[in-house]
Amino acid sequence: MSWPLLIEQTFNGVQFGLVLFLLAVGVTLVFGVMNTVNLAHGSLLMMGGYLLGEAQARTGSWLLGVALALIGVGVIGYLVEMVVVRRLYARNHLEQVLATFGLLLCFNETVVWFWGREPVLVSLPPMLRGHIQLMSGIPYPTYRLAVSVIVLGVAVSLWFLIARTRIGMLIRAGAERRELVEALGVNIGLLYTVVFSLGAVLAGLSGILLGPLLTVQPGMGDPLLILALAVVIVGGAGSIGGTFVAAIGLGIADTFARTLLPLAMGGGAGRSLAAMAVYLLMALTLVFRPTGIFGRAGGTG
Repeated sequence: MSWPLLIEQTFNGVQFGLVLFLLAVGVTLVFGVMNTVNLAHGSLLMMGGYLLGEAQARTGSWLLGVALALIGVGVIGYLVEMVVVRRLYARNHLEQVLATFGLLLCFNETVVWFWGREPVLVSLPPMLRGHIQLMSGIPYPTYRLAVSVIVLGVAVSLWFLIARTRIGMLIRAGAERRELVEALGVNIGLLYTVVFSLGAVLAGLSGILLGPLLTVQPGMGDPLLILALAVVIVGGAGSIGGTFVAAIGLGIADTFARTLLPLAMGGGAGRSLAAMAVYLLMALTLVFRPTGIFGRAGGTG
C-alpha cells in the first residue's frame, strides 16, 4: 500500500469510527444508565437521514434541514421513550430485545409508507464540496474532514456535559445508584427521558452526517447498529471514554480490513474475512475481557 493511500484510509477509518461513536454512545448511555437494550436505536439514525432529505427538499437549505432533522429525531426519541421504552425498564433483557426489535420493523415499514423503497437523495452544501490537500498529492474530501471535526466537537461537548455539569452528575449517579438518586428527590423518570432523547439526537446526527455518504433507504441503520453494539462490547457498556476509543479502533480496523484483505487474499475469501474482522475482535474481547476494555460492573464514565 502506497503512503498516500495509507494516509487516506487512516483518515477514512477515523471518520467512520467517529460516526460510529455518535451511534454507539447513545446505546451505551441507554444501557449504562437505564439497563435497557434498544435494538431500534439504528432506526433513529435512519430517521435522521430521511428527515434531513425531506427538510432539505422543502427548504432548500442544508443547515436549516440539519436543524429541523435534529429537532424531529429528538421529538421521535421522546415519543418512543414515553410510549414504549419506559414500559420496558422493569422487564428483562429478552423482553426489551423483542419489543425494540418490533419497533425496528415498525420504523422500517413506516419509512416505506412515507417515502417508498427508492433511495432518498441528500445533497452536500456547496461549501463542503470538493477536496482539501492534506499533503502534496493527497487530496481528501472536504465533507469527510468536516464530519470528523463536527463529531470531535460533539464528543468534547458530551464529555463536558457528563463530567462537568449537574445533569451529568445525575446521569452518572443514576447509572450507579438509582434508588439513592430517587431518595434525594430527583425525578428519575424525567432523567431517563432526557438521556434517551439525547441518545436519539446523537443517533439522528450520525444519520444526518452519513446521509450524503451512504444511501438513505429503509433499514440503513440496521447493519450500523450491529457495529455500534460491537463498539459498546469492546469499549465497555456504560463507558463513554471506552466507547470513543473502541469506535476509533474498530473504525480503522474495519476500513483497513476491507481495503487490504481482498488485495492480500483475493476474491471472496478476502471480502468475507474483512466483513468478519470487527466481530472477531469483539469475540476476542468477550473471551479475555468480558466487561470490555474500559468496562466495569456498572456506571457511566
